[in-house]
Amino acid sequence: MFRKKILIDLDGVLNNYTKFDEDVIPEIKQGAKEFIENLFNLDVYDLILFTTRNKILAVKWLINNDLDKYFKDVTNVKIPAHLYIDDRAIKFNGDYDKTLDEIKDFNVYWKN
Repeated sequence: MFRKKILIDLDGVLNNYTKFDEDVIPEIKQGAKEFIENLFNLDVYDLILFTTRNKILAVKWLINNDLDKYFKDVTNVKIPAHLYIDDRAIKFNGDYDKTLDEIKDFNVYWKN
């Protein structure tokens, strides 16, 4: 069976990110584990963790939070996927003017 890939960002999506510290990954965000379990249990997606962090550190974070069993891989490469879940993204809707306005007004949710 063909499984669609979903790339899920680590910082700001799965953890309580507020600033970058290359040696410390913040604690898991409330509800993140249940979200990942529910997504995994749909049994149609391969979940891939997307992060610019050190891969070994990210894998340890997944293991420490009992999430490693849900993820097929960890990567820092934007591979072709069905969906990307990221706190720093804008969905392009075909209208460049609206997209430019969204870029000008953009702020990550955790800075509001």
